[in-house]
Amino acid sequence: MITLHNTMLYMPSFQAASQTAKETIVNDNRFIGESDTNLLTMRYPVMINTLNSSILVKSGDMNFQPYQAMAADAAKDISARAGQKGQFLNWIGVLPEIQLKNLDELYDMAEEAKEGGYTDLAILGIGGSRHTTESMMNMLGKNAHVHFYSGIDPESFSRFINSIDLDKTQFLVVSKSGGTLETTVAYNNAKKVMQEKLGKEDVSDRFIAMTDISPEKSNLRREVESGAIKLSGQVHDDVGGRFSIFDDATIFTMAYAGVSKDDTIKMLKASLEAQKEFMNPDINKNDALKLAAFNVNSKLQGKTKHFVEYFGDEFSGATLWEKQMKNESLKSRISTDTNVGPGYLHYNAESDLDDNNKDSFYTFIYVAPQDKSTSSLLNGAMKAYKALHPVNEIVFKDLSPESIARFIELKHFETIYTGNMLRQKAGESVNLETPMPEVVQPNVEKYKKEVKKNLSE
Repeated sequence: MITLHNTMLYMPSFQAASQTAKETIVNDNRFIGESDTNLLTMRYPVMINTLNSSILVKSGDMNFQPYQAMAADAAKDISARAGQKGQFLNWIGVLPEIQLKNLDELYDMAEEAKEGGYTDLAILGIGGSRHTTESMMNMLGKNAHVHFYSGIDPESFSRFINSIDLDKTQFLVVSKSGGTLETTVAYNNAKKVMQEKLGKEDVSDRFIAMTDISPEKSNLRREVESGAIKLSGQVHDDVGGRFSIFDDATIFTMAYAGVSKDDTIKMLKASLEAQKEFMNPDINKNDALKLAAFNVNSKLQGKTKHFVEYFGDEFSGATLWEKQMKNESLKSRISTDTNVGPGYLHYNAESDLDDNNKDSFYTFIYVAPQDKSTSSLLNGAMKAYKALHPVNEIVFKDLSPESIARFIELKHFETIYTGNMLRQKAGESVNLETPMPEVVQPNVEKYKKEVKKNLSE
């Protein structure tokens, strides 16, 4: 489960309202866990919005009413576009349903790739081809034998290759276009290393490709069809890299790393359920819309820098995923940066808590603490930050497959709703024949164009 707060939901120090309540002590306060819902709601109707849903919302002093109409329009706009060709929204409904049907095939492919005693997986990919899978594997705690590489220079590649056991490692190459420069260079270098190590030209059984299904569109698919790569899956159309966390690359990696098929099914089904909830146009029943309203409200107060502060090493992959998703989707309207605590507090807090810092707002994300030290640190940090800045919180009650899936969709929808509502505020509309700015990234092509010029000289 995940708990979302705009202010921490605490019960003052008093005897538990129910003898069956599970509580996490936070200094002299108590975080409400599983409880006797009826009794608590009866005694504290103002403090508790709902204890029945898997996400518990405490809105604090944030007034969502002014954003009701705007939020409803955003949800209706997304609903009208979802499932339509060229909208890059097939991560809603379409992809999870496809993967439930394809699961046996992807798990069989992972088992075939491991034949021969291979235990590790080196993933060559950049941007969404890396960050989606990396965030998933870290949250699941299945990252020990999964290695990621996104570099391009020889020194970085040499260090990466020397850090892995080539006798136990398979290579997964991920690129929708099959021509991404960094990934292509990494694949060619890795192929050469394996050819030299094994003393043969054919190393097709040491590589797996995830790319476009069409050889006309993907150089990497042509490698598969030529026999240079033995196993392959696809990067599905109309999804978009930053929203592709349930695409073949991640599901294959989960299977390879030992995530059970049952847990993956739970995750995909939980994703579909969360998507239905986050498509609800009523902001009072939609936590993704509430997060978006918080972001927009902060922006209207002159806050242009959003710092998302994750706590715990399990979120070390999620930081780059969220940063990519937010910055590609929101452009320069809001600049998003991410950190993993508690380490960042020992340097960022100096500028964050400076009285002259007037342009920042914060989201704290963490698993509900079970010990006094963690609770004290989180409670103290958030109290200091709340004294100066807008702050909300997302609190995991656990890291079950269902909770992780729900969190992923919460972030997906928060992102596109934030962009949609900011455009509404600016009086900007996009017709239904054109994809929303939140799902495309034309500005990235500006630097890529210059790189291509340099390569051709």
